[in-house]
Amino acid sequence: MTVPLIHSFSSAKLPQAAETLRGEIRDFLAERLDGVSPRTRAKTWSGFDPDFSRSLGARGWLGLTLPREYGGGGADAFSRFVLMEELLAAGAPVAAHWIGDRQSAPLLMRYGTEEQRRFYLPRICAGEIVFCIGMSEPNSGSDLASIRTRATQDGDSWRLNGSKIWTTFGHKSDYMIALVRTSGSPDDRQAGLSQFIIDLTLPGISVRPIVDLCGDAHFSEVFFEDVRLPADALVGEEGQGWAQVNAELAFERSGPERIYSSMVLLDLWASHLANSPENPCHQERLGKLLARLAIAREMSIALAAKLANGESPVNEAALLKDLGTELEQAIPVEIADAVGSDPAPVDPELLGTLAYLMQISASFSLRGGTREILRGMIARGLGLR
Repeated sequence: MTVPLIHSFSSAKLPQAAETLRGEIRDFLAERLDGVSPRTRAKTWSGFDPDFSRSLGARGWLGLTLPREYGGGGADAFSRFVLMEELLAAGAPVAAHWIGDRQSAPLLMRYGTEEQRRFYLPRICAGEIVFCIGMSEPNSGSDLASIRTRATQDGDSWRLNGSKIWTTFGHKSDYMIALVRTSGSPDDRQAGLSQFIIDLTLPGISVRPIVDLCGDAHFSEVFFEDVRLPADALVGEEGQGWAQVNAELAFERSGPERIYSSMVLLDLWASHLANSPENPCHQERLGKLLARLAIAREMSIALAAKLANGESPVNEAALLKDLGTELEQAIPVEIADAVGSDPAPVDPELLGTLAYLMQISASFSLRGGTREILRGMIARGLGLR
């Protein structure tokens, strides 16, 4: 029996142009993050700093793979891989541009109208506007096809009613790209779904932040009550939202974003070991984590090659996301076990960073699709269901 999903991970190498960019990014980050504590840098995913995002835009590092005519950098997916790898490894605050750069801009480039591209893409590339994604809904869990939020045609516009939940930085965003139902019922599953760009300042929209167990509020609930959307808010074709959102999720799941959430902590612990009496058990533990990280990184580079070739590796991205978040969650657990078994004193910064990641890491396998949903996709990719 052939296993096409496994065979599709072909070894790829980062080109020299991408590696050359790495040094420039590191110099920039060393200056911008000087003096920022490790515990703060460990919040890279939820670090919301519009000024930092605009500084990336000024250097041409937002929309790096978009055509220059839309404000992009005209570079390839390998260059973006290096950029994201360095931002996350350093613990840079990426939340203010994260979704627009990674998902919304490529989606609009692929499915948007020329007017949508001309209006939104240059602003995303400059870091001037913040996007969020409206996918999950109350009582739906990870069953995205069961969504009930509905847009109904009303003359030359649409009327939107419903709600979204777990919307990352919905309370700080300017726009949302939402997957909603335009025909049929939830029983119709993937049929009848469409995507819309929603201006979050429109009347009838209310947003409620959700505070997590770390005391942060980077998720929100968003409610729509008779919100009138213009005709040009529709992205792509009506009824084709499911295919479009799967292409979008391939962008979300395929990059180094899914393997580096605990990197600041891993670096701290490695430095701690380098300055401590040698402990073979700790060295072995660190080696195993680094080996897993190296494999996940190679897989991510392989997916960058597919994106560079214009492919949409949906199932491969699901596999990488599952393996990557499993590693991200293992890192704080392994380090906590090591620290707890060692009587040697530990830097308070290491302990504080570890405490934060032990609290937040449970969410790593939830965001971007739960482990259970992803493994169903992987099983289909392997021909097992």
